Amino acid sequence: MKTVRILCCAAALVLSAANAAAQILIGQSADMSGPVAASVKETIVGSQLVIDHVNAQGGINGEKIEVIRLDDGLDPKRSAENSRILIEDKKVIALLLNRGTPNALAVIPLLDKSGTPMIGPSTGAMALHKPVQKFVFNVRSTYQREAEKAIQHLNTVGMQRIAVVQAEDSFGKDAMEGAMKGFDKAGLKPVAVALADRNKPDFAAIVPKLTAANAQAVLWIGSGTSVSEGIKALRASGSAAQVITLSNNAASGFIKDLGTASGGVIVTQVLPSERAMAHPLIKEASDLAKAKGDIELSPALLEGFVATKVLVEALRRTGPKPTRAKLLATLNDFRYDAGGGLEVGYSPQDHTGIDYVDLSIISGGRFKR
Repeated sequence: MKTVRILCCAAALVLSAANAAAQILIGQSADMSGPVAASVKETIVGSQLVIDHVNAQGGINGEKIEVIRLDDGLDPKRSAENSRILIEDKKVIALLLNRGTPNALAVIPLLDKSGTPMIGPSTGAMALHKPVQKFVFNVRSTYQREAEKAIQHLNTVGMQRIAVVQAEDSFGKDAMEGAMKGFDKAGLKPVAVALADRNKPDFAAIVPKLTAANAQAVLWIGSGTSVSEGIKALRASGSAAQVITLSNNAASGFIKDLGTASGGVIVTQVLPSERAMAHPLIKEASDLAKAKGDIELSPALLEGFVATKVLVEALRRTGPKPTRAKLLATLNDFRYDAGGGLEVGYSPQDHTGIDYVDLSIISGGRFKR
């Protein structure tokens, strides 16, 4: 498995050998070549904005940070093996922004065995929140809350014939629980539920099921190209149904993949709008991005940015020569304003982090609130 070390820049994500002397090692296993690679790369850019800024100021307590990143192609087995390499061979003190629900769940036994904290997994799986996973520290809200809010919104604007496309994996089942809470509160039932293979959905079977149900709206629970290609297939069938999907697709790359089918698609969000330049968090990210060159903020970038801010602050509070055990103790008694009142808090009984959900609509090639 080839190690990919990545520096933030607009055109490429390659780590310079000159930074190989970092003293604090952090690990990440994520999809850099598969269906959600576009989103992951934006998340990495946001993360690296923070790391580069901190390292330029001398690091944390005089020690610089290096993130060792391994590509898992969104394959849970590769995620587990990558994480084993990072924890056992590379001796990282924490994992950061590992992507995917089945992928994060596959790594938990390694965390439990080694005592390694995982910070800001890029998933909103309820299984990472309840029961509390001792070594998992979430930064973003749950998919269940997002899906429930999505159904609530559709009902509020008068749509009652709502269908669901559900990824046939742990992520899809988890988000579907939230959707069903939304249906129950609205006194509705989905007019159709179409299961979709995680990596190779059968649109020839899915789309006719949606159109036959005469759905006014579709909640599409899936990742990356499996959703963008599905929406394009739905539009090609002549359906004008309102489509709403979750924040795991809140990336500029997702909009590009959708192309002309992007207009009007609703995407739930778990952080303040990247357009809200008066917000202290957004201004901070914007200033660092401008200093690096032509980098455009996106929700995915901000997720990486905030999770890494949490890591950096926890390392600062841990003190010189941080260890896994010392970092864990810091995180279990942690309250931090990530910017503009966006508070992240952990205790031994609660590793949820930020509880925030909003909606955006894609218009003019951008997310708009």
